[in-house]
Amino acid sequence: MGRFLDYRVFLNVVIIGTFLFSVFVIFREFRFKQLEAKSVEVDTENIIYMKLKDGIVVIEMLPDVAPNHVARMKELVRSGFYNGNKFFRVIDGFVAQTGDPTGTGRGGSGKRLKAEFSKISHKRGIVSMARANDVDSADSQFFIVLADSEFLDGKYTVWGRVISGMEFVDEIKKSKTGSGGIVENPDLVISMALKRDVKKATQKNNI
Repeated sequence: MGRFLDYRVFLNVVIIGTFLFSVFVIFREFRFKQLEAKSVEVDTENIIYMKLKDGIVVIEMLPDVAPNHVARMKELVRSGFYNGNKFFRVIDGFVAQTGDPTGTGRGGSGKRLKAEFSKISHKRGIVSMARANDVDSADSQFFIVLADSEFLDGKYTVWGRVISGMEFVDEIKKSKTGSGGIVENPDLVISMALKRDVKKATQKNNI
């Protein structure tokens, strides 16, 4: 009889142990998926898709480097502000500039931003905010660096970097006049959108 009771106790311990282990495994998997989903959400919130005539350029924003500029870029992108803007100033081996709805280099959104200079160097693919002489005059115009331009470091706010599609940026029509890099019949930013918003729209359409 005693051995039978010992066996039942042992069996119960095994059952309870197996149950607790299963709960632990399920919880661990659930938590991992939560963290993975959160990571994806953060990434998609700080990724911009910029559609050009030759393809999609993917820009990673840098909120830890220039939080106010990144926040403003999200507002402008989500409002459709950049859709149809011209690359009015493009200098071969230097920069491709856009973000002025008038296409003259004198326009903007009407909201100035205080400089958020950093130690990030203006290497090829860096995305930085254009401005006038006043360091706190950045608005909506920005430029993509076509070739390393370290002499710009500490003078313009870096808020992003191209992580894919730089070959399409290289195909943007460039100035042939040499007069400040202004382009005749310039190429356009067809559209700009946050990856998170594109993902939501895709999921909604698939329902």
